[in-house]
Amino acid sequence: MVSKKTISKIINSKHKSQEIIDLYDPKYFLNRELSLLEFNHRVLLEAQNKNHPLLERLKFVVILSSNLDEFFMIRVAGLKSQLAEGIMDVSYDGKSPAKQLLEIRKKLIFLYNLQEEILLNEIFPEMEENDIIIHQKGDLIPKDLEYYKNFFCSQVLPLLTPLSLGPAHPFPRLINRSLNIVFVIKNSNSKDFDKKLAFLQIPSSLPRFVELKGKSGHHFMLLEHIIISFCSYLFPGLEVETAVPFRVTRDADIEIAEDEAEDLLSEVEEQVKERLWGRAAVRLEVSTEMPDYLIKLLTSTLDLEPNDVFAVKRPLNLPDFMQLTKLDKQELRDKQFVSRRPFEFSNDKNIFQEIYKKDILVHHPFDSFTHTTLKFINAAAEDKNVLAIKITLYRVGSNAAVVQALKNAAINGISVTAFVELKARFDEENNIIWARELEKVGVNVVYGVIGLKTHCKIAMVIRKEQNRLVKYLHLSTGNYNQTTSRLYTDVALFTSDEEFGEDAVNFFNFITGYSDYKDWKKLVIAPKDMKNKFINLINKEIELYTPENPGRIIVKMNSLAHKEVITTLYKASMKGVKITLFVRGICSLKPGIPGISENIEVRSVIGRFLEHSRIFYFKNGGDEQYFLSSADWMTRNLHTRIELMFPIISEPLQRRIDRLFNYYLKDNCQTWILTENGDYEKLKSKTIKNRFNVQNYILARAQSSRRVF
Repeated sequence: MVSKKTISKIINSKHKSQEIIDLYDPKYFLNRELSLLEFNHRVLLEAQNKNHPLLERLKFVVILSSNLDEFFMIRVAGLKSQLAEGIMDVSYDGKSPAKQLLEIRKKLIFLYNLQEEILLNEIFPEMEENDIIIHQKGDLIPKDLEYYKNFFCSQVLPLLTPLSLGPAHPFPRLINRSLNIVFVIKNSNSKDFDKKLAFLQIPSSLPRFVELKGKSGHHFMLLEHIIISFCSYLFPGLEVETAVPFRVTRDADIEIAEDEAEDLLSEVEEQVKERLWGRAAVRLEVSTEMPDYLIKLLTSTLDLEPNDVFAVKRPLNLPDFMQLTKLDKQELRDKQFVSRRPFEFSNDKNIFQEIYKKDILVHHPFDSFTHTTLKFINAAAEDKNVLAIKITLYRVGSNAAVVQALKNAAINGISVTAFVELKARFDEENNIIWARELEKVGVNVVYGVIGLKTHCKIAMVIRKEQNRLVKYLHLSTGNYNQTTSRLYTDVALFTSDEEFGEDAVNFFNFITGYSDYKDWKKLVIAPKDMKNKFINLINKEIELYTPENPGRIIVKMNSLAHKEVITTLYKASMKGVKITLFVRGICSLKPGIPGISENIEVRSVIGRFLEHSRIFYFKNGGDEQYFLSSADWMTRNLHTRIELMFPIISEPLQRRIDRLFNYYLKDNCQTWILTENGDYEKLKSKTIKNRFNVQNYILARAQSSRRVF
């Protein structure tokens, strides 16, 4: 006879098995903003990694500050705007804007403290050991003090304009991210002279690091310390009681009603100018020496709260310290490398003939951007058989060789159409300059699609060959930017496949005019159908699952923060599909949840190069599918940007992607594993002999002229 206790267990077990799990429950998601700060934590920890040369470790400290500047200008500013407007939308993990700001503050305090500890107790002392010294006034002998006094009086003082605060002098406009000094002034000889305040914005035209000449090594004094040391010359006859630096960060997000803007170029230009000083302050950074009453004055005037203030012992405006990473101290920097020139792009080859023979895959920075992508555009610009070039430009940088190539093409009579994204965040000024330069030489410049950012990376060259038009394509995960091509890992495809070409023609027509083309052969486009394509690919793994063939998904991207994609991945994991996600930065998916995501592993690779490529693999029951894309699995990429995904259909190229994934899976030096609670644990090799650094390995292959993957 079955006991009541046993019957109860059976009933409870039955109910449990029938329980419907809400995969959209906030407990199954990690917070987007905190995940981004976790990425910055991993970046900062590279500054403690002694496998990096000293100045490269300094670079990681500086990168953190640059990243946090953007975090405040965009992410924190956005949350504060929501609060101000009474918007109570919650994050994926169920947090209100106010709750997120509190948790962000807690994490930021930790990062600030760790950064300060690394900089002051590790990096600066090691720099001194290597004859790179940043002096304080008290460190200097009289001769050196005299040098700096003369420098101040002759090169600095004439350019300074301290602004007093009083009835006739309102609080000055403080430019976003500028370095400022507040002075408290008194007159000991006058009983009627109340203490006065003066503010000084340090001119950006002056050098931040002023070097002492005639000494071995590199001896510097920071400009603000020079000004403070000799500030009596600014206020003759008065006494400076206090002089402390501070820095203000402002909201820098640009929002434009494009359908109302008569001239988008001029509107973006005005918004960029306003970004400097016309928007709300979101952060105040001060020296720990600043008195409380001055902090209260600044916060009150800038309409900030105490939680918006960050007091530090280290120097302010750390992004300036990137200058020091370029000192002529090669032994303290990463070894220089020469990117490989793939044999298909050697000087004795006709690039169009090589692409016509077969699809070509390149991997930057290991494969040279200059000798592949730029050669492709330059060859097209000089080829008499080329009739047209069409290209999308998102971030091309300040020294844009690709823009010069397009100008040459237009001058040579080739029809050139360039899609310049004016709203590429923090690259707006560069893109405005290039847009105007291109228009001057007759390039057809298109400013993207209303309401969407054109983020995809595609170039099409149309060449007349034997009375027919052949379309040559370059499709990439990264930008047409010569500088970042040396710093970011990206993968690009060259192809003359007819179906790719047909799709490209229709794609460019789609983003220039009116088109509702639906018969896409190879290209997958956001926001039209990319999200559904990804969902269908994941669901296909679920559908084809068997215990003997459980299915496999491997994905490499920058960020993952899309609810529907994440819940579909959870369903695949619950079915038994094995999933490996290489997500460099933001990840809102929680791996390792029993019964939910225990078949999902999330890895993050942080190293010398910024991992930027987006690569997707689906086993598809054995009929494997491989894709590259400009898009991450984020709401903005799949819904509010023009993005492209394209398949790799050549079997030799598919095998190369297999090898690349195997290299990344083998890495045990620069890989972090995401835990269920949102923390990351460094993956370490058990022995020195078994250490494998994926970026170093691929770079070594490139240096030996072998195919990089």
